[in-house]
Amino acid sequence: MNYTKQPLDYADIISMLKSRGLVISDENNALECLKRVSYFRLANYFHPMEKDKVNHIFKPNSKFDNAIDLYNFDRYLRLLLFSAVQSLEIGLRTKMIHHISLRYGAFWFTDASHFQNQDIFQNCLKQVMQELSRTKEDFIVDHFAKYDTPDVPPVWKTLEVTSFGTLSKLFCNLSDNALKKAIAREFCLPQHKIFESWIKSAVALRNCLAHHSRVWNRVYPIKPQIPTKLKGKWISIAVPQANKLYPQLCYLQYIQNIMCPGNDFGSQLKILLKQHPNIDVAAMGFPANWQNEPLWKQL
Repeated sequence: MNYTKQPLDYADIISMLKSRGLVISDENNALECLKRVSYFRLANYFHPMEKDKVNHIFKPNSKFDNAIDLYNFDRYLRLLLFSAVQSLEIGLRTKMIHHISLRYGAFWFTDASHFQNQDIFQNCLKQVMQELSRTKEDFIVDHFAKYDTPDVPPVWKTLEVTSFGTLSKLFCNLSDNALKKAIAREFCLPQHKIFESWIKSAVALRNCLAHHSRVWNRVYPIKPQIPTKLKGKWISIAVPQANKLYPQLCYLQYIQNIMCPGNDFGSQLKILLKQHPNIDVAAMGFPANWQNEPLWKQL
């Protein structure tokens, strides 16, 4: 099938949306919005209002302003999520450097004998070398200026410039499950499989955040394990959709409580939802009465 659609000017886009049934009360404001945010990005926020998803015909009383409100909600949600994912990433990096180095030395990440899958190991090592060659961090540049061997800095320097994705693969590919379990317990988790699923989920989420992609009602490719019980404050109501955002919010709040006691992640989430009362939280996978869960109550 040949793609035949041609680019449209702002005024033409507004006319097209109105012809499809979208209410635009202030066309000048809509024009300014389209100048700041491309139509195709905003189209993600028009979809919930469409009754015909093929021809993009809107439901009665669908408003341009509601799409902008949803866009702004998603934008602020990404900022909140990024901070929480950052805490998990830094916490994982810190625990790996400490625990694995004490057991296997400063260059364990270069030793194939410590890893289960050799293809993943080789790919990780390649990624690490590329990241070391790209970085302009002073402590890496100074290291290479001073030392000739080994050909990589020790893990406490190298992992600081390693991406979250590579870090996740290094951890999940480790052969020493007892050591991984010890690290998981630092996060108040009973075993490493739960932690691995959370890490993999967080990497996929972070990729969305890094590309400024829609997060609020996305179907995520990796489902985090949601245990029925944990040592810290957790949830008791079953998660209706494991591939939506709500379970990710749950494990991020749990990690925040461990890594950053007194954090305001949950309270900021509640404030954001209160500021945007038209948001359909069910589309994010929230169960009914979620605010009464031990994890979220009194935040």
